Amino acid sequence: MNLIIVSGLSGSGKSIALHTFEDCGYYCIDNLPITLLPGFVSQLMLQDKSRYEKTAIGIDARNQNEFLVAFGDNLEFIRSKGIDCKVFYMQAEDATLLKRYSETRRRHPLTDLNLPLLEAIKAEKNVLKHILKHADLVIDTTWTQFHQLRELIKSHIEANETQQLLLQVQSFGFKHGMPLDADYVFDVRILSNPYWVQELRGFTGKDQPVIDFLSAEDTVQKYFTDMSNFLCYWVPYFEKENRSYLTISIGCTGGQHRSVYLTEKLAAKFKEEGLNTIVQHRDLN
Repeated sequence: MNLIIVSGLSGSGKSIALHTFEDCGYYCIDNLPITLLPGFVSQLMLQDKSRYEKTAIGIDARNQNEFLVAFGDNLEFIRSKGIDCKVFYMQAEDATLLKRYSETRRRHPLTDLNLPLLEAIKAEKNVLKHILKHADLVIDTTWTQFHQLRELIKSHIEANETQQLLLQVQSFGFKHGMPLDADYVFDVRILSNPYWVQELRGFTGKDQPVIDFLSAEDTVQKYFTDMSNFLCYWVPYFEKENRSYLTISIGCTGGQHRSVYLTEKLAAKFKEEGLNTIVQHRDLN
């Protein structure tokens, strides 16, 4: 049985994730009381396994805090039954969550406690820390659009079902903030910046003029060689530890040129070596 627990902050995309799981053939339940989780899983094992072979369950802060404290015990119980259980945790920056609530005019689940919205978000983070510390995958949706999130979830679903390590290589711009879901961050701001070459400023790291410029820079190629050698050496160790996901983030100043070029180049190398790889450009215009 393949069980995914989807959790995270309200407004971070949990509903989109669950709907995507459902579209991919998962039996989905949202807002299951955590006290019912062990009994529910036990019942699933007695039912027609073909129907519930792939199940996704949403658990979030609508549960009471004293029940969420015991999340780790529940997770241990599930895995003791031989069930392959993964925890997906969704999050986003406070400013993004505030903006989303302002646009949708939906109520935050903890505002019933007479808390202002920002305080409710902070309280929710504190409540969900008991789930976050057990997360197999943390997805930050601060800069992710609806369709991008769906495609990202689908990629992770495919990797989970095939039991392959999924490498996510993403570019970003430091001036827009650090990615919160990165396992490794490489800072390439020390490299020659095409932005300061007037005729290259309007291009990106996916365009041939910028590719030619950076390919001719010895320091850029040395950086790539060192970075790729380091990762190619250590990635197999993550696989041996049964890690399902690894996110590698490459950042330059604006996320348009150097980071994009190196992200594309690194992903191409991984794919050549047969590694399951997806590419994201967080801040690319």
